[in-house]
Amino acid sequence: MKSGETMEAVAVKPTTGAITARRSYESSLSARGEPFLWGLGGALGFGVLLVVGFLVLVFWNGITTFWPKPIEVVTLLSGELVAGEPTRREAFKVGPERLASLPEAAKARIIADDHIARRVLLRTGNFDLYNDDYRWIEDYKIEKVETPSNLFFIERQEWGAFVGRIKSLSKDGAVISGDELTYAFLSSEQQEARQRFRAIKAIEKGEIGEVNFELNQERLKIRKAVLQHGEGAPETKRVEAEVEQAALAMKVRFEALALKSQEIKSQDSKILVTLADITGTEKVTPLSQIVRFYPANDLSLLDKVGIYLSRWSEFLTDDPREANTEGGVLPAIFGTFVMTLLMVVVVAPFGVVTALYLREYAKQGRLVSIVRISVNNLAGVPSIVYGVFGLGFFAYILGGSIDALFYPERLPNPTFGTGGLLWSALTLALLTVPVVIVATEEALAAVPKSMREGSLACGASKWQTIKNIVLPRAMPGIMTGLILAMARGAGEVAPLMLVGVVKLAPELPVDGFWPFVHLERSFMHLGFHIFDVGFQSRNSEAGKPMVFVTTLLLIALIALMNASAVIIRNRLKRKFMVGHF
Repeated sequence: MKSGETMEAVAVKPTTGAITARRSYESSLSARGEPFLWGLGGALGFGVLLVVGFLVLVFWNGITTFWPKPIEVVTLLSGELVAGEPTRREAFKVGPERLASLPEAAKARIIADDHIARRVLLRTGNFDLYNDDYRWIEDYKIEKVETPSNLFFIERQEWGAFVGRIKSLSKDGAVISGDELTYAFLSSEQQEARQRFRAIKAIEKGEIGEVNFELNQERLKIRKAVLQHGEGAPETKRVEAEVEQAALAMKVRFEALALKSQEIKSQDSKILVTLADITGTEKVTPLSQIVRFYPANDLSLLDKVGIYLSRWSEFLTDDPREANTEGGVLPAIFGTFVMTLLMVVVVAPFGVVTALYLREYAKQGRLVSIVRISVNNLAGVPSIVYGVFGLGFFAYILGGSIDALFYPERLPNPTFGTGGLLWSALTLALLTVPVVIVATEEALAAVPKSMREGSLACGASKWQTIKNIVLPRAMPGIMTGLILAMARGAGEVAPLMLVGVVKLAPELPVDGFWPFVHLERSFMHLGFHIFDVGFQSRNSEAGKPMVFVTTLLLIALIALMNASAVIIRNRLKRKFMVGHF
């Protein structure tokens, strides 16, 4: 020990070895955790990049689906003519076997390009003529490509699109050739024809549908009287007489509506349009069956914008057609929104009450721990299992009991004893209730204990404390759980396939017939619509544009519902922000 140094100074003075070890520790990246930090940051960035890339892909393909494209007329080396919209281009390598079977001119093109060939996918339409509406054309088979101005892209009510020329229009026996037809005259006639088509649809689906519904209700009255009083009983005969009298009036009304519809159809059948494809093959169709048509290669920017907006309007407000690959998705939008809203209405009270009991009232112990573990495990059960349970319990057991008690006259046709909107909402509520329970418990636990004690000290009861102090301040966290439940429930498809969703729902769950809201009916769903169009349609290429645009719509709908819930949550946060300090 040097002179002037105390024993304490000597004791705390680091040695040379200690200094070296400390410097080595400080210089070690792994000791400070920086590689792990970089790995976590990189994983986060990669995940964000994947999500953003997916959203950009869906957005771009969805937003450009309805933009009108030019029609190309391709002349092949063989002399064949092919016309259609170019939808996609790609390159591919030509193998030696395929190369050997090609003509010399085609071989020269491919060999010059290092055995790499390119091809284009044309939307040729005309499914009723070609039995296909898309065709790949290899570049080495093409002699020339043109874009003539007299070609039309025609969207039809049936058979999909038609690509070709309008040869003539027949109106009341007079034939107007295509050279004499103007686009303005054709548009005016087509709009009048579509009005007749909508009038026929309104009569047959609306007014005649109402008469058929009332007739069915009268028939059920007789069936109910027979079940209650027996066949031939005085009460049954009285009901039969009343029903017969009402049926006569309905029959008169039905015949008048049918005659009115037939008159419009007769008028509509006198206006026919003759279409011809690029090879001259003709197709005659009523003008009212043409949904939209335009000269694809002779459009201004304003015309393209008008067609684009018209297609979006049809997509959002009309019914689907052509096996869901064309037309609108209004029933699917309505079904998705109503089902999700009904699910939230069901799952919110059950989830919140369960979490409230577990956190505030239940005595903490082994039993409560088992319940919490069970709730957490339920969140990991495959969704299809919930669908099987919903079909078996809700539809067959609960729904069958409801039919037996309240709708015996309708049996053996089930009312609630099959899949429907109500059972779908309850099934998804079971699927998402663990998320709400866990989120609500965390939100209740986050409320400071001092607030509870202060409320109790002021003389409030436990329920008054929970109602006025705890729940309002936990509401932002509860809303977070509901947002997560809403997002998951709106995108689920597998359980819905068993408990109510259908490819095409003839009727919406809401109409003008008592009780106006029919929760027993099947419904359409955007998620199932995507699955159906992408994997069940006759042509995957024909369904691909609708898959992207429907996916974009589903994401937008979920984002809109979540944004509404987030706004409510943020307002609640600001309202009770002072209470958290």
